[in-house]
Amino acid sequence: MPRPRSLTPDRLAQAALKVIERDGPFGLSMRAVAEELGMGTMSLYRYVQSREQLEALVVDLVLQDLDLDVAQCKGWIDKASELAVRAHALATAHPAVTPLLLAHRHASLPALRWGEALLGVLAEAGFSGERRVIAFRTIVAYVFGAVQLAYLGPLGGKGTAAIAALPREAFPRLAQTAAQARRISPDAEFRSGLTLVLRGIGARQGAK
Repeated sequence: MPRPRSLTPDRLAQAALKVIERDGPFGLSMRAVAEELGMGTMSLYRYVQSREQLEALVVDLVLQDLDLDVAQCKGWIDKASELAVRAHALATAHPAVTPLLLAHRHASLPALRWGEALLGVLAEAGFSGERRVIAFRTIVAYVFGAVQLAYLGPLGGKGTAAIAALPREAFPRLAQTAAQARRISPDAEFRSGLTLVLRGIGARQGAK
C-alpha cells in the first residue's frame, strides 16, 4: 500500500522558492529542493515529476495573491496601470523568480488570469488583433523587464554610482543622467515609466 502524501504543493513551492532566492533560478534542482525538505531526491518524485513542475509551483506561489479587481479605476490606462503595478509588486518581492514568471506564464493559473484581465482592459479600450497583441506584449515586457533591471542594475546601485563618476568631458550625458537617476526611488522609476509606456501605446493606437 503506498505511503500517504504528506507534502502539499504550497510546501514544495516554498522550499523551491528558498532554493531560488539562495542560489538563483539556475540553482533550482530536484536534489536541492529535496535537501531543503530534508528528504531523498527519489522521494521527491512522489510529489513532482520534474524541475519544470517545481518552477510552475513557484510561479503559482508568487502570484497567488494577485488582485484582479480594477472596477474602481476609470479609463483603460488606469485599469492597465493598476494591474501592472500589482503584478510588479509581487514580482519585485521575489526578483530572482522573474525569469520563471515569463517562462511558465502559460502553465500558471494566476498568471493566466492576470493576462486575461489585462487583455480584457485592452479589448474594452478598442484594441484588437495585432494591435492588442503588441500592446499586451509591450506591457508585459515593461512590467517584468523593470523588475529585472531594478534587480540587476538599480538606480541606487554601484553601477549608477560608477557611471555618475565618469569623466564629464568624455561622457557628459551619461554622467549627468546617472547623477540625477540616483535621486529617483524605485517606485517612482517604475510608475513614471509605466505611464509613459501606456500613454505611448494609447497615442500610437488611437485608443481613448
